[in-house]
Amino acid sequence: MKKFSLPGTENMPVLALAKKELYSFSNYPVTYGIGIFFLLFCSIWLFYFQHFFTMDTASLRSWFAAFPLAFILVIPSITMKSWAEERRVGSIEILLTMPFSEWDLVLGKFLAAFGVLVFILILSIPLPLSLMSLGAFDGGVILCEYLGVLLLGCSAISLGLFLSSLSGNQAGAFLGSAVILLTVMLINRVTLVFNLPPSLAAVFNWLSLSFHFESFSRGLVDTRDLSFFIITAILFLFLNTRVLIYRKWR
Repeated sequence: MKKFSLPGTENMPVLALAKKELYSFSNYPVTYGIGIFFLLFCSIWLFYFQHFFTMDTASLRSWFAAFPLAFILVIPSITMKSWAEERRVGSIEILLTMPFSEWDLVLGKFLAAFGVLVFILILSIPLPLSLMSLGAFDGGVILCEYLGVLLLGCSAISLGLFLSSLSGNQAGAFLGSAVILLTVMLINRVTLVFNLPPSLAAVFNWLSLSFHFESFSRGLVDTRDLSFFIITAILFLFLNTRVLIYRKWR
C-alpha cells in the first residue's frame, strides 16, 4: 500500500497528518469564531470586569487570569471534531488501516489543534503591545505568562482529544470536554469556599489546571507545575492511543 503523505513530508507522517488537519481547520468556520470569541472574552474581562484603567498597576495578570476560563469553551471547540467527526463519517476506519502508528495519528491531531491555539494566541499579542506605553510592564513576566498559557493549552488539548476519541459525535465531545475542563479548571476554588482538611485541599489544588497556571501568571517557572502540564499532556495522549488500538482490534 502506498503511504499517504503530503509533498515534502514523506518521511514525517506526523507532520503530514498535522498539515492535513490544519488545512481542515482553515476551512472550518468555527475556527474563526473561536478566535473572535477568545479575544472578545479576554478583552471584556480585562477592561469591563477588572476595570484595568482604574487599577493603576502595570500588570496583565488579570488579563491572563481569563485565559483558563476561556479555554473551558475554546479547547472543546477546537478538539470536538478531531476524532468524533472521523467516527461519524466513518473515516476513522480508513485512518486505522493506513500505515501509520497510533502515535502518528494522535500526535498529528495534537499538533494541528496546538497550531490553532498558537494562532489564536498570536492574535492576542497586539493587546499587550498596545498597553506597553501606559506603564513599566515587565516583559519577562508576560513571556512567562504566555509560556504558562501554552503549557495549560497542551494539557487541555490532550484531554479534549482523548474525550473526543470516546464520543460518537461533535456535540457529545464538546459538552463532555467543556464539563470536565470546567471541573479541572475550577476545582481548586472549592478550597476557597469550604474549610477542607489540608490533605484534601492539597489534592483538589493538585488536580486543578488553573492552580498550576498561577505560578506562571506571577512570572515564576515552577518545575513542579511545568512537570504537571507535561505529564498530563503525555498521559492523555497515551490514553488516546489506547482508545485507537481498542477500536482497531475491536
